Amino acid sequence: MTTIYKTETGRQEILRGYEQVLSNWPVPAERRHVPTGEGDTFVLVCGPEDAPPLVLLHGSGSNAAMWAGDVTAWSEHFRVFAIDLIGEPGLSAPSRPPLDSEAHARWLDEVLAQLGVGSVSLVGISLGGWLALDYATRRPERVAQLVLLCPGGVGRQKFGYLLPVLCYKAFGKWGVRRSIKAVAGVDPAELPEVADYLTLIFTHFLPRRDRLPLFSDEALRGLKMPVLVIAGARDAMFDSHDTAKRIQENVPHAKVTVLPDVAHSIVGQTGPILDFLRVKAR
Repeated sequence: MTTIYKTETGRQEILRGYEQVLSNWPVPAERRHVPTGEGDTFVLVCGPEDAPPLVLLHGSGSNAAMWAGDVTAWSEHFRVFAIDLIGEPGLSAPSRPPLDSEAHARWLDEVLAQLGVGSVSLVGISLGGWLALDYATRRPERVAQLVLLCPGGVGRQKFGYLLPVLCYKAFGKWGVRRSIKAVAGVDPAELPEVADYLTLIFTHFLPRRDRLPLFSDEALRGLKMPVLVIAGARDAMFDSHDTAKRIQENVPHAKVTVLPDVAHSIVGQTGPILDFLRVKAR
């Protein structure tokens, strides 16, 4: 079995923290565990049963907890499915199939089939943005709308952030918190609870280290559904200006926003994303 945690004790600490978030979820939600060829997948389901389906794919080193600030607004208009990605610190299987294959698209096919949904709107951030884009390029008929937040696989992937991370590593949890601020842009003074939970995760979790495959211009040109891309100009992981340029050149109907003075962590976009999604949902 793939090992994604440094220790079993660390895994249990992360999941205890996750349980606290789930116990305080801001809207009524159903917890589902669905079987797939990659192992069981956890899905948090909320919103009206007859509303259009909205699938949320979180980033690396996270889980469905990251959508807690968005779900109240979004679940008023959509049937929301917040999926814990496989191979990440949530309640899904630790499986990490190759990114340069159709494995993740097949996995998401299975999850959606188990949930009984067909065409969906997809919102993905970072690694989740890469997975959402991968699915949209391979299964365009299944994606009604696509929202990508600081997505991987479009702009140049940066690795300069690894040096400060390695330097901070020697300083224990303080160093982890400094790394999170340096890489993700999450300021412990402004978002203490988020910073605390990310510190817990990255103290005990082993994140992916592989480079995300880049999508070809041809693959991007195949995106005919409505597309919204939001990136931060100060993103330490991906070249956001390169991302914007490639999207604008190959997906001219896409709406692209690069937020000034924003790093990899993008918050405060609940309303703009909802406005975009509701245009077609009406």
